Amino acid sequence: MRFIPTKVHGALDYIVGVALIAAPWLFGFSSVGGAAVVIPIVLGIGLIVYSLFTKYEWGPFGFIPMPVHLVFDIVASLFLALSPWLFGFSGQALNVWLPHVVVGVAVIVVVLFSQPQPARAKVSAAHA
Repeated sequence: MRFIPTKVHGALDYIVGVALIAAPWLFGFSSVGGAAVVIPIVLGIGLIVYSLFTKYEWGPFGFIPMPVHLVFDIVASLFLALSPWLFGFSGQALNVWLPHVVVGVAVIVVVLFSQPQPARAKVSAAHA
C-alpha cells in the first residue's frame, strides 16, 4: 500500500514547501493578510527546514527519522487544512481558503502512501 519511495516524497517536500511559500501570490490572496497568508508561508519554510534534517535521500543533514518526518507532515497538513476554520477565513473567497484545504488533504494522502524508510535503510537493515 505504501508505494511512494522516500526519494519521491523528498522531492515533493521541497516542491510543496516552495509552493506553500508562494501560495498567497500564486492564488492571488496575498492582499488578504493575516493568518491566511502567514500560515502557508510559515508551514512552507518549516517543511523545507525539517526536510533538510530528515534521514532520507534529500536530507543533507539527516538525523530526523522518516517516520517522525511523516508525523510532522500529518500534523502540519491537518493544521493547514483546518486553518480556514481555526482562524476564521473560511468565509473569504474560494481562492483564499481552498488552497489550504486542498494542499493539506493532498499531503495527507501522499503521507499515507509514502514508504516509512529510505530504500538504503531497508537494505542495511536486511543485512544487519
